[in-house]
Amino acid sequence: MKIAVCIKRVPDSETRVKIASDGRSLDEAGVKFILNPYDEFAVEEALRRKEKAGAGEVVIVSLGPAAAQETIRTALAMGADRGVLLQTDRIPADGLEVAKALAAELKDGGYDLILFGKMAIDDYNHQVGPMVAELLDLPCVTAIAHLDLTGDKKGGTAEREIEGGVEVVEFPLPAVLTADKGLNEPRYPALKGIMAAKKKPLDVKPASLGAGGLELVAMVPPPERKGGKIVGEGPAAVPELIRLLREEAKVL
Repeated sequence: MKIAVCIKRVPDSETRVKIASDGRSLDEAGVKFILNPYDEFAVEEALRRKEKAGAGEVVIVSLGPAAAQETIRTALAMGADRGVLLQTDRIPADGLEVAKALAAELKDGGYDLILFGKMAIDDYNHQVGPMVAELLDLPCVTAIAHLDLTGDKKGGTAEREIEGGVEVVEFPLPAVLTADKGLNEPRYPALKGIMAAKKKPLDVKPASLGAGGLELVAMVPPPERKGGKIVGEGPAAVPELIRLLREEAKVL
């Protein structure tokens, strides 16, 4: 089974970020970058599918700056076979342009499965995986929490958690799937894997991106939260609390 996993280099959610002087990007000085957490579930699922099949190839594909090679090496250390970096100085705000670049790379790869994380934690767009599926004319199931593939490798069944229940979706292969938290428990790269990752092939290709239909005009921090107010204790404070919610907060 040949599987592609598309990953993204993102700022660590615990890192304090600052807006750059241009007002339209992040100041990367001192920022720690990591493999997008949802993409970890996709990488782990690809590795498990290869191990279960007893043969195959897991290819990691990413679009980003030269520094994204380190992120690809993280996935290679987990056990993936090779990596491809579509190198670009900027990642456009328009997810369709990213999808076009990825789809062009994946189109003739002969992949049985193409996996994504359900979203990237830096933009929360949920866009690129379904867009790639549309561009490649492949079936797509998003935010899967469980996956079963048929023994003949012709199709599979995925479960998606929805409000109040679980949705079960059947699909043929090849297909594009996006992974949600709970699909599996990603492994930690062992020392042996980290050392082996340094020697695994990683192709760097220049990416040609269009301008897209979206432009990031400005980035601004959220407004500072006002200090809290203590209105009293016990049942006697309820009338005053209700008055403040009505007259000041205006939420009632």
